[in-house]
Amino acid sequence: MFKKDNWDEILQALTANVFRTVLTAFGVFWGIFILVILLAAGNGLENGVKKDFDGIATNTMFMWSQTTSKAYKGLPKVRKYDFRNSDVAALRAALPDLLYVSPRNQLGDFNGTNNVVRGTKTSAFTIYGDYPELIKQQPMDIIKGRFINQQDIKERRKIAVIGKGVITELYGKEEEAVGTYIKVNGINFMVVGVYNSKRTGGNAEQEQKNIFLPFTTFQQAFNYGDKVGWMAITSRDEVSITDLKPKILEQIKILHSINPKDDRAVGNFDLYEQYNKVQSLFNILKIIAYFVGTLVLISGVIGISNIMLIVVKERTKEIGIRRALGATPGAIRGQILSESIFLTIISGMLGIAVATGVIAILNMVLDSMPPDSNMMFANPSVDLRVVFVALIILVGSGLLAGFIPAQTAINVKPVDALRAE
Repeated sequence: MFKKDNWDEILQALTANVFRTVLTAFGVFWGIFILVILLAAGNGLENGVKKDFDGIATNTMFMWSQTTSKAYKGLPKVRKYDFRNSDVAALRAALPDLLYVSPRNQLGDFNGTNNVVRGTKTSAFTIYGDYPELIKQQPMDIIKGRFINQQDIKERRKIAVIGKGVITELYGKEEEAVGTYIKVNGINFMVVGVYNSKRTGGNAEQEQKNIFLPFTTFQQAFNYGDKVGWMAITSRDEVSITDLKPKILEQIKILHSINPKDDRAVGNFDLYEQYNKVQSLFNILKIIAYFVGTLVLISGVIGISNIMLIVVKERTKEIGIRRALGATPGAIRGQILSESIFLTIISGMLGIAVATGVIAILNMVLDSMPPDSNMMFANPSVDLRVVFVALIILVGSGLLAGFIPAQTAINVKPVDALRAE
């Protein structure tokens, strides 16, 4: 392997017909290039989609009340009910594996329908009543001031945390928002914090236009009593919220005398379940990338094997002379395998290098785009382990491509080889 004569011979054999060697090597180059690009594209798409989950406690479910669909304990079939403050305490007591049980109330729909006034400016935003732990469940950065705290909840303080989008519509360009007052449905609230949503995608702009109030203040100010509109429930990291969901729904049904078989009465959305579906999708995409790339690579290996058979045929007399001069079958086999492995590795490494260059250029283009471009594709890259796996595949492919030609070469009898034309 480390003899200069051997390498001179390998290079001489491969450069004897440069055009044929290049066409042969292109199959392996293209196979490894496609494999790396497909894996990088899959990672880029995965990173882009997962940006929407950035900062979210994915081990979370959301739950809201709906109309019952079955009669139970003398109660009518169709019945409307509401969650109450006592439900939150009951869930926490019954299920110690729950990390956060955040009751929430809301004025207006997602697009905001409530009048919010500041001075002479009026606009419509969605108003939420929340607990302090919401910031650990929903992605947002407090860029000025603070978020809601437990003292706000306890004292029912009339304070508000507003998004950057609210400032754009209600404040001047250089005007300071913290410490000012806004009027929500005729009630004054002092702004104590400004947030910036971490979300990306089509709803990112709307996420900046929410106003958060202390939950207890919300209930008192807008005459909600002890009504809870919906809940954001997060379990501990070591326990899946999906596994706890049946127990949560069962507890709510007990608390509100709902038929245990009534699946329509309690609305819910399991974020962890959806996250796992997305993760499974990308795992499948990786398998497809490996499958397609491997098939293309195999076609290149077959091409190299065929060309090596032709090379062995062309060098029949040379092989016969070597055998006559005492060359062992192992030496002949090693020479053919060395040529095959060398051609495979060189073409494969060139494919990896070109693919890496393409990925680097793509990353430069993506980095130059503005952060709010809503691009669902980010940081396409390939793990270093994939490169090592590719190298192993290349060595194995080279051995595979050269094995049959090498066996053909050592089966040549010196006398027959010397007679060959």
